[in-house]
Amino acid sequence: MLISPAYAQAAGGADGGSALLTFLPLILIFVVFYFLLIRPQQKRQKEHKAMVQSLSRGDRVVTAGGIYGTIARVISDTEVDLEIADGVKVRMLRGTVQEIVGRNEPVERGAKTRGKKKDEAEEEEA
Repeated sequence: MLISPAYAQAAGGADGGSALLTFLPLILIFVVFYFLLIRPQQKRQKEHKAMVQSLSRGDRVVTAGGIYGTIARVISDTEVDLEIADGVKVRMLRGTVQEIVGRNEPVERGAKTRGKKKDEAEEEEA
């Protein structure tokens, strides 16, 4: 006989370590994606949410569209009035604020410094 008979081979997969080695590249890719893509994006989202929640009247901001303005009024948890020019106010979503350019300084209630610069008021008090 010139042709040898073909016999069935023993069933594979009895070795448990080969299954782990099969999935190891997939696990490593997921770990790399997590540390290079997913985790930094979650951190940025958390920082943006905190920044949006801390918006207050008088803050100078930049919107997602690139418009600079000053927050004239906080309407609700989701909306603010943005003054983009003298007398021109736009109602917009808080989430569209990209960055705070300048913070306002809180004004003390009942202070007699109305209409005066901060330095002049400090000199007068001293």
